[in-house]
Amino acid sequence: MQPDLVRVDPTGPSLRRRMPRRRRTWLLVLLAVILAAGALGTGAIAVNAFGAGTLFERLEAKIDRWLAGPPPDRATLPTVEVTDPPDTPSPSPVPATSEQPTGSGRPDGTPKPTPTPIPRVPVDIDIVAKHGPEFSSEIKDVWCSPAGVTTALAIMGLGPASDARQQEIASRIHEWEAYQDSKNGDWGPAAMALALDAYGAPGYKVYAFSSMPTALRYAAKAIASTNSPALLLAWKGAHTWVMTGFKADADPRVFDDAKIRGAYIDDVWYPRISSIWGASNKPGTFDNMSVMAANFLPWKRPEGHYPGRDGKFIVVLPTIRRG
Repeated sequence: MQPDLVRVDPTGPSLRRRMPRRRRTWLLVLLAVILAAGALGTGAIAVNAFGAGTLFERLEAKIDRWLAGPPPDRATLPTVEVTDPPDTPSPSPVPATSEQPTGSGRPDGTPKPTPTPIPRVPVDIDIVAKHGPEFSSEIKDVWCSPAGVTTALAIMGLGPASDARQQEIASRIHEWEAYQDSKNGDWGPAAMALALDAYGAPGYKVYAFSSMPTALRYAAKAIASTNSPALLLAWKGAHTWVMTGFKADADPRVFDDAKIRGAYIDDVWYPRISSIWGASNKPGTFDNMSVMAANFLPWKRPEGHYPGRDGKFIVVLPTIRRG
């Protein structure tokens, strides 16, 4: 996924084949050198003067994707569509009791006590105690997905948040990519879930929600229940955010109508500044609902239609509790 880049295959999947790796590499190097020497200059790229380095990275990504050919049309993880529940208040739940009376009353004949309802109180949960060590900023501005996966794995204690780990994960995309997951190639939400599984975090699934409040409530419940982060597809599906916690007016594990007040986010774009979305916040920033509404937008990708995702809020959620 590429935040400010549209990658479209004008020829279609049937008209192109993969080139041998050595030929692709030499052609890529040749085109990169021409760009560097004739248009931007190697010095400008090195210091990213006037955005030259960023433009070079994007051109390099486009060339590499073109040379690699279209993504394979193979099965991948499905997108689970969730319908918004009725907007009705939840009654105060009561603790369950394991005592089973016999006959027509309690075994000892005493009146059965009335359970005390669980109080509805605000909650503030973040599964990362101190942000920073778990964070992996994307090495290239088109690597938000491998950076998000690297960050999520580090949060779960499944490897370091290092550049080497991010580069390794990025290099394995062809093991997980699929046309229905990302029509313009490389990373989609299903590929991220498969990458997490490959590195020791099974159980992640792709969900699509019709509203942002419902998406965040499910994400909050999943984070609190599994002690694992969620991955949000921000910027209309072009970018990856790692959600590590939330604030709410009630515990979403107990109250189905809990209202989420905002989320703790690791934005792997940090410390970059986007020409479209502006400056990113440092890891662990609490984003209120206004900030979430401006960034966590319904899926809308320029490269084609995605049944089950278009117009929905897409989240990669954990389903297995981490010990």
